[in-house]
Amino acid sequence: MQNVYAHRGSSGVYAENTRAAYLQAIADGADGIECDVHLSRDRQVVCHHDQTVDRTSNASGRISSYTLAELRGLDFSGWAGRQVPTAYGGPREQFAALSELVQIATAAGRPLGLAIEIKHPSEFGRGLEDAVLHTLEGLGWDAQTSAIGDVAVSFMCFDAGSIRYLADRVPAASLCQLITGENPAKIRGLQDAGDRLGAAVAAVVHNSARDGVPLLDSGAVGLAGPGVAWARAHEQVVRHWLDAGLRLRVWTVDDDADIDFLAGLGVQEMTSNHPAHTRAVLARRGDRP
Repeated sequence: MQNVYAHRGSSGVYAENTRAAYLQAIADGADGIECDVHLSRDRQVVCHHDQTVDRTSNASGRISSYTLAELRGLDFSGWAGRQVPTAYGGPREQFAALSELVQIATAAGRPLGLAIEIKHPSEFGRGLEDAVLHTLEGLGWDAQTSAIGDVAVSFMCFDAGSIRYLADRVPAASLCQLITGENPAKIRGLQDAGDRLGAAVAAVVHNSARDGVPLLDSGAVGLAGPGVAWARAHEQVVRHWLDAGLRLRVWTVDDDADIDFLAGLGVQEMTSNHPAHTRAVLARRGDRP
């Protein structure tokens, strides 16, 4: 049976990485929730994708330049243009710290996966990883099973250095090396535009296959996380990893043809902006009850 993770929550319904998107993911029957994490200025682990708040809030600047309290004062849901149900909280309740997402997941009352993507580069360096683990430990995370009650926690990153750093404290089966294609033109374009931060982020993503594929081939990591385009372009590599016993968690899988292709390969996990739809397609195939 294929498991479906909600990409930044059910982000096809409500604004990504918000309380509403996470709660909707549970309502949609997602097997897991994927989130992205950074550190705020006061070193709180917060759920947000970009290095800045520009795209997803009514403010601007690096997320690390705001305290958690200041971030709570911003509007992270209005940009999506969707009315959030009262039961999912008001506009100023949508921004979530990692600890709050864990509480949402544990309150689901059923087994659930929590996939935490660690975003690099970070000006806090490996302090980001340390803070994530410290936060989880305070919530009852068991390092042997990488679980908090019924919530199975996994850690993902494009930066192979981050995965290697976590390997001393996290079981291999709970580590996911993210993979995507190289894009030197994007890096050059950002550099030419003077966007040094964007170029640094693009460089980490650009190097993910170069540094991550050998790590996966070594067996030191139990989860491979390629993008769906990369998986299509490297089908034989994907088949080799599956034959070697790796779990595959492919992103971002919304298209019916991609769902069919990946299910046909035997990919065990798919990350989707529309988990309810992806589950329905798999059910029609007979890959889910």
